[in-house]
Amino acid sequence: MILGLNPIVLVVIIFMISIVYVTLSTVRMILMMKGYRYFAAALSVLEVIINILGLGLVLENISEIQNLISYAAGFGAGIIVGSVIEDKLTLGYVTATVVSPENSDRLSKQLREKGYGVTDWETNGHEGKRRSLQILTPKKHELKLYQTIKELEPQAFVVANDSKTIHGGFWIRTIRRGRLFNS
Repeated sequence: MILGLNPIVLVVIIFMISIVYVTLSTVRMILMMKGYRYFAAALSVLEVIINILGLGLVLENISEIQNLISYAAGFGAGIIVGSVIEDKLTLGYVTATVVSPENSDRLSKQLREKGYGVTDWETNGHEGKRRSLQILTPKKHELKLYQTIKELEPQAFVVANDSKTIHGGFWIRTIRRGRLFNS
């Protein structure tokens, strides 16, 4: 046993180290995907140190199955904690493509009045003419956008993707002026 630690305390320490390791790993991956590579690189140093500490505790006491189980359970719990943190971070932007069943600019106008940058065009669907819209919003406003679309056009088809690079246009100028999302 390491440092004369109580076996229960050791199990808790291993569990917590594993949670922290996996959570940092998740946050690092998010930062990489959003283009924050230097922050991700710095975080990876801490991530590796913590992982080696946790694995060292498990390997030094490999005959104690509860340590291995604790590490594995902490890994699973870290996945959950990391995904909750990912939801809270809401870094970046989302581009939503919306197909309205009616071919009018009513939905586009309503969304623009609420502060969204909307590009729209006429499209052809299975059942005739439709209106397609492309909308860019900060990830933190993604759910609000979906709710707004659902309220304004319940039959709309919506597909969303994360946007990594944005440059120019009405929307960027609006953000810089601090005039986004009028209610």
